[in-house]
Amino acid sequence: MEYFVYIVKCSDETLYTGIATDIHRRLDEHNNSSKGAKYTRVRRPVELVYSEVCEDRSSATKREYLIKKLSRKEKLELIDA
Repeated sequence: MEYFVYIVKCSDETLYTGIATDIHRRLDEHNNSSKGAKYTRVRRPVELVYSEVCEDRSSATKREYLIKKLSRKEKLELIDA
């Protein structure tokens, strides 16, 4: 099963990083559902600004961890790359 690591930009210009198997469903949850992350629920709407495919959950989780450790500047550079 494919996993996606993604970054969304929240309405307050902050960035949120997560993983999902269905990125479009997850984006809809962030914007319209109580299943969205607590962080994004109060910062709606969110906009998908970056995604990448990972082979499995383990590699997606590791990549998510690495991205979360990046500075905001480094995340913006990743998004613009």
